[in-house]
Amino acid sequence: MKQSNPFHEYIMQDLLHHIPGISSRAMFGGYGIYKDGLIFGLIADDELYFKVDELNKSGYEKAGSTPFIYQRGSHPKTAMPYWKVPADVMEDRELIVVWVDKSVAASRRAKKR
Repeated sequence: MKQSNPFHEYIMQDLLHHIPGISSRAMFGGYGIYKDGLIFGLIADDELYFKVDELNKSGYEKAGSTPFIYQRGSHPKTAMPYWKVPADVMEDRELIVVWVDKSVAASRRAKKR
């Protein structure tokens, strides 16, 4: 049985619970965050990351956010198209919805490519 993760529980039960269609699945030692079955976010090392592309990346950069860097074993460090959600966004119930929507849109655009 997988042990509970307090950060994951906070994200799913407190931060995102008011947004319809949100779910999560355990993956690679963290969690994928989905809206209506489409992945748009990650939880890794007790940090929340949302999908970015050329249309929403500037908001993360302006907020001083950083990308998720994947590195396991002999795999070289790789910057992924997911950036850390800024603390002020995580503290604003209405703003988090906007950022979720932008990240879901980025995931849809990436899926079309």
